Amino acid sequence: MSRIGRAPVAVPKGVDVKVAGARVSVKGPKGNLDRDFHPDMTFEVDNGSVVVRRPTDLRHHRALHGLSRALLANMVKGVTSGFTIDLELHGTGYRAQKQGTNLVLQVGYSHPVEVKAPAGISFEVPQPNRVSVVGIDREAVGQMAAKIRAIREPNPYKGKGIRYAGEVVKLKAGKAGRTGGAKK
Repeated sequence: MSRIGRAPVAVPKGVDVKVAGARVSVKGPKGNLDRDFHPDMTFEVDNGSVVVRRPTDLRHHRALHGLSRALLANMVKGVTSGFTIDLELHGTGYRAQKQGTNLVLQVGYSHPVEVKAPAGISFEVPQPNRVSVVGIDREAVGQMAAKIRAIREPNPYKGKGIRYAGEVVKLKAGKAGRTGGAKK
């Protein structure tokens, strides 16, 4: 069996999990999440946990088993504590600010770039060069953070751009004349 798939998903107090066929609804203090899973996967709600079962040991059922359990665990974690992805802006004059629910970025273009927050996602700007994407759906938070990073990806020569917090950008050397060698 799948090591990930066979582990039960613990359901903390205050979280309600409802299964209706292939649709699973999770309700918690931060909100509600619904997802349609593959119809071959079955979910059993026991005392304080949910167990995912697969019908056979075929390759695609084994793959769906771990995936379904991981998605369900992310739903439970999302409605209890939520997800946050931090981004850093590196570059002279690069800054972010929040206007209402939208995010306005100044990242070296001739105009400010406005990013609208989709439903279920919010932005936090603790410092002018830091942005946090916050939400209860892990997939939506990751997708929004990737879209913001794609506005100005880190430059491999100078390192300017939008990075994930803690991301290390390996800088390229550039032209041979800039490496310190003297021309002969």
